[in-house]
Amino acid sequence: MKKPNIALTIAGTDPTGGAGIMADLKSFQASGVYGMAVATSIVSQNTLGVQDVYHLPVEVIESQLKSVFDDEQPHAIKTGMIASQEMMNVIKPFIAQSGKPYVIDPVMVAKSGDALLDDKGKNKLKEILLPLATVVTPNIPEAEDITGYKIQTEDEIKKAGAFFLNEIGTNGVIIKGGHLEGDAIDYLFTKDGMRSWKSERFSTQHTHGTGCTFSAVITSELAKGHSIEQAVEVAKRFITLAIQYTPEIGKGRGPVNHFAYQKIEGLDYE
Repeated sequence: MKKPNIALTIAGTDPTGGAGIMADLKSFQASGVYGMAVATSIVSQNTLGVQDVYHLPVEVIESQLKSVFDDEQPHAIKTGMIASQEMMNVIKPFIAQSGKPYVIDPVMVAKSGDALLDDKGKNKLKEILLPLATVVTPNIPEAEDITGYKIQTEDEIKKAGAFFLNEIGTNGVIIKGGHLEGDAIDYLFTKDGMRSWKSERFSTQHTHGTGCTFSAVITSELAKGHSIEQAVEVAKRFITLAIQYTPEIGKGRGPVNHFAYQKIEGLDYE
């Protein structure tokens, strides 16, 4: 068996396994890549909401990153919950020096509505990490927070996409349109233009961890050497099946199904 491609996630935790680095590692595994994880925050959360958050000291985050990069170089990197400017400053040089594809899931608010990034961090994200990104994966509220635009139409989505590429300097951005009325359409913007994906809406409250999972699969596909468009294509199929066949776990907004794609597509990575 050949050495696998490696994906690294840098994010917060979820002890119930639906989001954060736990969801990322499941998504990496289901995508056929070897997953590594650096924890930024220990989050007490479940399908009902966030009960407590403990942000790890930046020295501990830096120590974890050194442990990874001193031993093995991941083929792609993803960040999720990065709660402060200080964390961003510690993480930035590892990403910049790696030269590997980098995916940002700009986690700001949990599905329960709990804030996961402070106001100062929101502003600094645009300066410190977003310009390094191969692709950013905001939903509509996150894109509004970052750009300062109100987004309710396709034209406003295009305006936001241009802001990410031209004002911030990201290489690509996919703005997820699930919060808008009508069809669920995701819009990818790169230097090559725009492409969109339309998907069926499913009547379910079990969408905990959708953003983590979607961005983790994009990271996995980039780790394999695929293009941004190819990575998004797979991630869109993966998350659609994950939402369609939710495992019905928990008393609240439950997680998506990280096993559905591999099982339904009949994939065997051995």
